[in-house]
Amino acid sequence: MYRLFRIFAILVISLLSVSQLMAKDFVVVIDAGHGGHDYGAIGNKTNEKSINLGVALKLGNLIKKNMDDVKVVYTRDGDYFKELQERAEIANKAHGDLFISIHTNSVDKKNKRRTTIKGTATYTLGLHRSAENLAVAKRENSVMMLEDDFSTTYCGFDPNSTESYIIFELSQNQHMEQSIDFASRVQSEMVTTAGRQNNGVRQAGFWVLAKTGMPAVLIELEFICNPTSEAFLASESGQNKFAKSIFNAFKSYKTSFDRKSGKIHDNHKSGKSRGDSNELEDEQNEEEEVTDTEQAESAGDLVYKVQFLSHPSKLKKNSSEFRGLKGVDCYRDGGMWKYTVGSYDSLDKAKTEMNKVRKKFSDAFIITVRDGKRVR
Repeated sequence: MYRLFRIFAILVISLLSVSQLMAKDFVVVIDAGHGGHDYGAIGNKTNEKSINLGVALKLGNLIKKNMDDVKVVYTRDGDYFKELQERAEIANKAHGDLFISIHTNSVDKKNKRRTTIKGTATYTLGLHRSAENLAVAKRENSVMMLEDDFSTTYCGFDPNSTESYIIFELSQNQHMEQSIDFASRVQSEMVTTAGRQNNGVRQAGFWVLAKTGMPAVLIELEFICNPTSEAFLASESGQNKFAKSIFNAFKSYKTSFDRKSGKIHDNHKSGKSRGDSNELEDEQNEEEEVTDTEQAESAGDLVYKVQFLSHPSKLKKNSSEFRGLKGVDCYRDGGMWKYTVGSYDSLDKAKTEMNKVRKKFSDAFIITVRDGKRVR
């Protein structure tokens, strides 16, 4: 009798745990960069810390008003200073499901393009592939130097030393796939909703992204050093458009997250409206009848391909370069033809293919594609 009671108790506890997990609010952590005595990038009329906070609060309000199953956590909701490490700790203690760090871009005063450079870029954690990406990471990470005894807190990391950034090359981010997914959605919305130039999804070594245990991105809204861009950044309408862009991207990401996690859509505002419920069920049924790759492409999700060759001219399909490879495709970029193989819905599958391709092309690497266009 005792044994049956014990089994029953375990079963009840298990069901309660599953129920609690399904009912858990999605936690989004919104990080307004800089603050307090740290002004960030300075423009002619305003500063980065004020812009970041304005967009962050507007984004949080949009989520609170429209998505009642999402909990919003701010790393700061006023004009005060927060350490980089503290920002990451706030996100981790809140058990965040997504970390969004909002910043405003700028370039050195010696840069000839200082007053004309423009556009939005969204970063995920990774090793910088260009001097430009490294410069952005150095500028944002240098905030730690405003802290007391920062060298001890950050274990000797020097934000101005290129050598220090090797730690990000060794870092394995298990949330990379989700981070890139959300970042590409942000970039798409920045173009269509905020009317910004798309400077792409990029990678760089940001401390605050490395120390958050969840999908995480850092958004550089625009260039405050460009007078036209600064006016847009400082305006109420401009900040509303930025917030709306990120909100649209988040809502789309959250819907995809719910589908993949098996969460049942009810009448919460984060999902479809009551009138769209049948349409959603039809979409889900259709998705079950297609392959993983087809599902990813039809939903506008990310697809991963292995790029193995660049050539100044378009090669014939029977070229000896393609011997032993299946599913070869190509696209034109920067005056060169870029050749890829495969089309995968997960990063792990693409990595498996990349390891095979590298036996013939040692420098093959993975690119991400959405709607036929490369995003990283």
